[in-house]
Amino acid sequence: MRLRPSQEINMRIIPAIDIIEGKCVRLTKGDYNTKKIYNENPLEVAKLFEDSGIEFLHVVDLDGAKASHIVNYKVLEQIATKTNLKIDFGGGLKSNEDLKIAFESGANQITGGSIAVKNPAIFESWISTYGSNKIILGADCNNEKIAVAGWQEESELDVIPFIKEYQSKDIQYVICTDISKDGMLEGPSFDLYKRILSETNQSLKLIASGGISTFEELPKLKELGCGGVIIGKAIYENRISLKQLEQFILNN
Repeated sequence: MRLRPSQEINMRIIPAIDIIEGKCVRLTKGDYNTKKIYNENPLEVAKLFEDSGIEFLHVVDLDGAKASHIVNYKVLEQIATKTNLKIDFGGGLKSNEDLKIAFESGANQITGGSIAVKNPAIFESWISTYGSNKIILGADCNNEKIAVAGWQEESELDVIPFIKEYQSKDIQYVICTDISKDGMLEGPSFDLYKRILSETNQSLKLIASGGISTFEELPKLKELGCGGVIIGKAIYENRISLKQLEQFILNN
């Protein structure tokens, strides 16, 4: 099995801020009934990340994911104008207008998941219009089947062929969340990421997401060849400290 040499990878550390009603929350396995509010002020959280040497931030508009259009763009705008964080933004981006609002509100990249399944023509037009460095493919899966509609629906698409298909359309960045791991603090899907990286084009920048629970998992993901890792609940539940992340970034 071909692995990518870790010394060539400068793995992005990407904390997650999930937004419901303008507040910073976390869900378990995408279930809105498990909502836990961690901070009423997402900007405060973003500033803490920036003060720890973090450069990247993953912001998910969970209200937008439910409504199928962008909702919490004011929160995005606030974080983008008051920090220097490079923000990738997702959740409910379904139209050219949604995308325009996201970029005008300060997103550095956007993530499209359901749209890439349900309306591939529009998603492909975004790649060609904005460039593959601005558009991230959201390949969220359950039992290796792509899930859509805020993870409420499972498709018939297998995750690896799905990623490969979009690689042929110039996608470089892919966020892959194993939904069964999300919010469980039981470790990420190392085996799945290993297979994705061995079966796809070398240019893929795979961002691991879901299940990160301890600091020791980060060097393992880097060793596999992941281009980034999204960390949510492990930070908010103090399983991984910002000091540890700061040190990892310095040594990365």
